[in-house]
Amino acid sequence: MAQIPMAALVAVMIVVSVGTFDWKSITEIRSIPLQSSVVMLATTLTVVLTHDLSKGVVLGVVLSAVFFMRKVGKTIVVTEVETPQEGVLRYRVSGQLFFASAELFIASFEHHGHPIQVEIDMSDAHLWDLTGVAAVDKVVFRYRRQGADVRVIGMNQAARTLVERVGRFEKMHLPAGKAAH
Repeated sequence: MAQIPMAALVAVMIVVSVGTFDWKSITEIRSIPLQSSVVMLATTLTVVLTHDLSKGVVLGVVLSAVFFMRKVGKTIVVTEVETPQEGVLRYRVSGQLFFASAELFIASFEHHGHPIQVEIDMSDAHLWDLTGVAAVDKVVFRYRRQGADVRVIGMNQAARTLVERVGRFEKMHLPAGKAAH
């Protein structure tokens, strides 16, 4: 490798980069999703300005991950299920609950009035991280402070394991009912 002239290596790199670049992407930049355009332009500019392909690739991967998290974080849906009993609230949660969706999850619950019983069905949801567990804790404790008996049902095994390790709402010595005031 040391015997190959540097100019020859640069020429090979230029030929490879020109050959692998998707030239149609420049003309289609207005028709592809904005996030993809941002990733493509940021990656290209970083490589050109820093002369370091690895920095461009790292930036592209990080931007793609951020855009993906923002998109998936908006897919959490909390639906109130009608119940015939007075003072009983039931919610069905679906989607991915993690740091990017926790605030939307918390804001989706109605905390007015004084329900007697609240059931949160997590059968169609997946809990990914500590922030997701903290969001469930926060919702449960808000209802318990109002005097409600709260049950969280339907968690998959991974979510139950995470809740057992770091969750607080299932531990009996923590806030429950009106005694928490």
